[in-house]
Amino acid sequence: MPLTDRVKRGFVGRPLRSDRLGETLLPKRIALPVFASDALSSVAYATEEILLVLSLGGLTYYHFTPFVAAAVVVLMLTVVASYRQNVHAYPSGGGDYEVATTNLGPPAGLVVASALLVDYTLTVAVSVSAGVANLTSAATGLAPYRVYIAVGLIVILTTINLRGVRESGSAFAVPTYAFMAGIIIMVGIGLIRTAFGHPPRAESAHYQIHAESSFGGIATVFLILRAFSSGCTALTGVEAISNGVPAFKKPKSKNAATTLLAMGTIAVTMFIGVTALALIAHVRIAESSSDLIGAHGQQRTVIAQVAAAVFGHGSPGFIYIAAVTALILVLAANTAFNGFPVLGSILARDGYLPRQLHTRGDRLAYSNGIALLAGFASLLVIVYHAEVTRLIQLYIVGVFVSFVCSQTGMVRHWQRILRSPTGPSEPAARAALRRRQAINFTGAVLTAVVLTIVLITKFTRGAYLVCIAMPLIFLLMRGIRGHYDRVARELEPEAGRPTLPSRIHAVVLVSKIHAPTLRALAYAKATRPHSLVALTVVVDPADGQRLRQAWDERGIEIDLVELASPYREITRPILSYVARIRRESPRDVVAVFVPEYVVGRWWEHFLHNQSALRLKARLLFQPGVMVTSVPWQLESSEGVGDRPDRPRAGGVRMAAGGPSRVPSPTPSPSPTPTPNAAGPPADGPAEPAPPIRSTPPIRSK
Repeated sequence: MPLTDRVKRGFVGRPLRSDRLGETLLPKRIALPVFASDALSSVAYATEEILLVLSLGGLTYYHFTPFVAAAVVVLMLTVVASYRQNVHAYPSGGGDYEVATTNLGPPAGLVVASALLVDYTLTVAVSVSAGVANLTSAATGLAPYRVYIAVGLIVILTTINLRGVRESGSAFAVPTYAFMAGIIIMVGIGLIRTAFGHPPRAESAHYQIHAESSFGGIATVFLILRAFSSGCTALTGVEAISNGVPAFKKPKSKNAATTLLAMGTIAVTMFIGVTALALIAHVRIAESSSDLIGAHGQQRTVIAQVAAAVFGHGSPGFIYIAAVTALILVLAANTAFNGFPVLGSILARDGYLPRQLHTRGDRLAYSNGIALLAGFASLLVIVYHAEVTRLIQLYIVGVFVSFVCSQTGMVRHWQRILRSPTGPSEPAARAALRRRQAINFTGAVLTAVVLTIVLITKFTRGAYLVCIAMPLIFLLMRGIRGHYDRVARELEPEAGRPTLPSRIHAVVLVSKIHAPTLRALAYAKATRPHSLVALTVVVDPADGQRLRQAWDERGIEIDLVELASPYREITRPILSYVARIRRESPRDVVAVFVPEYVVGRWWEHFLHNQSALRLKARLLFQPGVMVTSVPWQLESSEGVGDRPDRPRAGGVRMAAGGPSRVPSPTPSPSPTPTPNAAGPPADGPAEPAPPIRSTPPIRSK
C-alpha cells in the first residue's frame, strides 16, 4: 500500500462497504450529542451576550435581564414545537430546504440553502472560538495563541468526522453528557446555597460598569431589542435535527422528534439556571475590560465566573466546569459538520452545487462537504482572529431566515392537506391539523419578528456581510444549476442512430525511436484506422536526420511526417497539421496517439510528459479530434497504486497500453496488425484488417 494510502487509513480508517450504511444509524442517546451539541452549548454564551449588550447602559439595565431571557425561552419553546411538526412531515432529511422548496418554490429553497450554508460555517467558527475563549479564561497564558489553537481544533474535528457519523457521535457523547451534568449540578448547588442564605458571589460583583452613553425612550427599547437578538444565539442548532432525520434509527421521525424535545427541555433548563445564577452572583461583564471599573486583567466569561462563585476559584469543580465548557463549545461545531455535508449533498443532487459533494467517502460520510466546511470556517477564524464578539455579530441571521421560510412553508403544507380532496374528513383529524398549522404559524410570526430585530440591531455591526454573502451564494448556486442544465441539453443524444465518422485518420506522435514509440505505433495500427502516419516536429535538422535514418534502418513501413519548426515550437505545428486534415475531411475523425511515461515518484512528474500535457490540453479543445495516451510504466512506478488483480502471463504485466515489461513488437510490413494477447475470437479466425493507407506527408512551410 502506498504511503499516502497508509496515512489516510491511519487518520480516517478502513473503507466501509455501501451496504453497511445501516450500521452507521444513530440511537437517540448518540443522536442527542451529535445533533444537539450546538443548541446545548449555547448556554455557555447566550446569557453572556445578553449581559454584554445591557452593560452598554450601565448596571441599572441589568434588571431587564430576566425579561429578555424569558422572551428567549418562549421563542425557543415555540421553535422546538414547530420543528417537531417538520420532523414528522418531512423525514427525508431535506429539512428547511425541502420544506421551503416544496411549499414556497425553488427560489425560496435556495434562499434557505444559502442561509444555512452561511450559518453552518459560522457555527463552526463561533463555537470553536468560544471554546478557545473559555480555555484562555482558565489558562490566560494561551490567549496570544488562540487563532492557532482554534484552527488546530477545527482540523481535529474534521479528522473525527471523516471517520464517520457514528464514530464522531461516540467520541462526542461523553463530553456532551459531562457538560450537561456539570451545569445542572452547578445550578442545583448554587440555588441550594441561595435558599439557605449563602448565595454565591462573583469575583466581579464589586465592579462598576462605565456606561457607553445615556439611554432613554426609544434608545432603551432599541438596547433591549439588541440584547434579545444577541440572546437568540441560544436557538442556533435547533434545525439540525430536522436536517438529520435519515441518520436516526427507525422509527426515524419518532426518534428525531423525541430527541428534539429532549434537547429543547435540557437547553431551556440550563439557560434559565445559568442566567439566574449570574444575576444572583452579581456577575459583571462588559464589551471591553476598560469599561469595568475596578477590574484587573482579562475578563472571565460568565460561565467561568459563575463556576468560580459556586465552587471556588481553582477548585476541582471550577476546573471541571471550565474544561467541559471549553470542550462542549468546540464539539458544538460537530452539529454543523453533520448538517452542512448533508445539505450540500442534497443541493448537489439537485444540481445546485458541484456533484462531488453528493459522493460519500470511504467511511460513508460526505467527505468533500466536511473538508469544504472546515476550510471556510478556518478562514473565518483567521480573518476575525477567533474573537467571539466580532463573529457573533454575523451569527443567527442565516438561521432565522431559514426559520421564517421553513415555518411559512409548513403553514402552506398543512393548508394544502386541509384543502386536498384526499385530505382527512373526520373533524378530529382536521382539528389536529389545524393545531399543527397554528403552531407553525406562531413560529413563523415570532421568527419573522426576531429576524427583523436581528437585522435592525446587528446590520451595521457586521450582519451586513451575511446579507451580502447570502445573495452571492444564491446566485452561485443558480449559476451552477444553469451550467448543469446547459451541459445536459448539449449531451442529449440526437434522434435516430448515432452518426459514425466517415473515416479515422491515426496520427502517432514521435520524438525518438524507443519502446514507448513502438508500442504506440503497434497500438494505433491495431485500431485499424483508415490511414496512419507517424508525426514528428523537427527543431534541430541534425536530430531530424538521425531520426529518419533510424526509421529507415528499422524498416518501419509507416510514413514519417516531419514538420519543420524554425521557431522551436512543438505544439503549434502539430495543431496546424491536425487542423489541415480536418479542413480537408470535415466528416472524418483524427485520432492522435501520445506515448507517455508512467512515473512513480512525485518529483519525476516535473521531468517527464510536460510537452505531452500541454499538447493534450490544446488538442482536447479541437472538434473532431480524439486523444489517446499510450502509457509506458517506468521502473519507479513499480508498486505504485493497487494492482494486485492484474493478470500475469509469462511474467508480463498487462497494462492499459499492453505489456509493460517487454518491448512492443516492431510493426510488420504486412497490412494486417499483430493480434493482441487475447488471440482470435473463439468462434473463428480474426477478421482480416482492411489495408491501412498512408496519409500523404504534409510538411510545414
